[in-house]
Formats: sequence, structure tokens, C-alpha cells
Amino acid sequence: MKNLDVYLPAIASGDSQSFARWMADAEPPLRRSLGRFAAQVDVEAVLQETLLRVWQVAPRFQADGRENGLLRLGHRIGRNLCISELRRRGKEPASLTEDPAAVAHEPDPLLRETIVRCREKLPPKPKAALNARMEAAGGEADFTTAARLGMKKNTFLQNLTRARKLLEACLRKYGVELREAWS
Repeated sequence: MKNLDVYLPAIASGDSQSFARWMADAEPPLRRSLGRFAAQVDVEAVLQETLLRVWQVAPRFQADGRENGLLRLGHRIGRNLCISELRRRGKEPASLTEDPAAVAHEPDPLLRETIVRCREKLPPKPKAALNARMEAAGGEADFTTAARLGMKKNTFLQNLTRARKLLEACLRKYGVELREAWS
């Protein structure tokens, strides 16, 4: 991610266009970081309040020399707003860890079932390539995995690509949209 603090001097001087550009890049990671509170708090309302508070405090913000200081402040503001809302309702947040990745998320049984159903529909060779790649879990080279399946590396990779495309198409039929990172 690029350093969004490049917008900070203009934002601090009240340039709303610079803040809009900052916000366009900052909103997705802020939204993701608040996702762990979504079951308990209106995250959309918190996000809007977070962005408003960042705009209000930006003129007084002092960078600490590390990248994305204003974004880090936004993460802290959003997290604290969620915690305050939960406490206002007499609830304690499930986890107060700083790292959103450290929070365990319950698996979605319907999604898991859909993925299994789609994997079962794959043709034999693409299915074998995908299963072998997943079993290897990054622990062996594609050349080795391909040889284990009796395939050349290029054939293995083609089957793997085909499996991914077919799996993605099947999941879309069931209403599951995948992020761009999948491709």
C-alpha cells in the first residue's frame, strides 16, 4: 500500500479534495479492520464517524515518521468507537487485540459446503492438480507435485489454472464472489 501521508499537508490545510483522495484509498483497509466488529456494531456508521473524526483531527496530527500515520490513527479511532459502542450497550468486545488477523473467525459452514460441492464437480485432472497443490501447502515445488501426478510441470499448471477458473465459475453460480486477489 502506498503511503497516504503524502496527502497530509494539503489535508491539514483544509483541502477537501486531498482528503477525498486520501479517503478513497483509506476506506477499504479501514472497513476491513472494522469487520471483526460487524456482528455486534453498525460498522458502516462507525466508519463514517471515523472518517469524520480523522478529517477533524488532521490539522493537529503530528506524523511520527512511519508511513500511513493518518491511516493508523483512523484504525485506532474506528476500533475505539466500536469498543465504546459495545461498552455503551453493556457488552465487552470478544477480542481487544490490535491485529485484526489475530482474531479467529468462525468458518461459514454453508460456504465450506459450497466449496466442497464445487470441488467435487471438477474434471479429474484439474481436480487432481488442485488437490495436490493444496496437500503440498507450499512445501514442495510444482515440478515435484507434477511428477507425483505423472504430469509435466506445464501440464500441471494448466490443469491448476483450469481448476481455479472452473471453481470460481461454480462458486459464482452459488452467489459467492471472490476478491481480485484470487485471480
